Amino acid sequence: MAAGTPHSYTDEEAGSGMIADINVTPLVDITLVLLIIMMVAAPVIANNPSIKVELPKAATGDETPKSTLSFTLARPEGGGGGFVLYLNGERVDEEKARAVVRDVVAKHREVQAVIAADRGIAYGDVMHIVDVVKALGVHKFAMATDGT
Repeated sequence: MAAGTPHSYTDEEAGSGMIADINVTPLVDITLVLLIIMMVAAPVIANNPSIKVELPKAATGDETPKSTLSFTLARPEGGGGGFVLYLNGERVDEEKARAVVRDVVAKHREVQAVIAADRGIAYGDVMHIVDVVKALGVHKFAMATDGT
């Protein structure tokens, strides 16, 4: 550089000049990594509140204990058509099952039913039990399956 000239950031080689552009690629990379981290971390944070409190019990609370009815439809011994109905592990006929469901629904507002049927049971028989359960006031039910 010549003496007396203001300081400049240019190279002395011919054809090279000052770099005036900003490379935004690293900025985009960092932004995408932060976005991915937030997408992964958000459900964990939402499901695990940071302040855990143990709420007191109240005698006048609206929460009633949940009740679960377990229906099982099995093939009759010796083969043949139809099914054998079990309610909470006890063999019952349809009328007895209706009476038990009515009693449970009258005592508990939040009744859940789990219906398990043998693979050989006709689809119509399973749907008949689902209809019976729904008609008696049980609106939450699940169909049990083998997870394998």
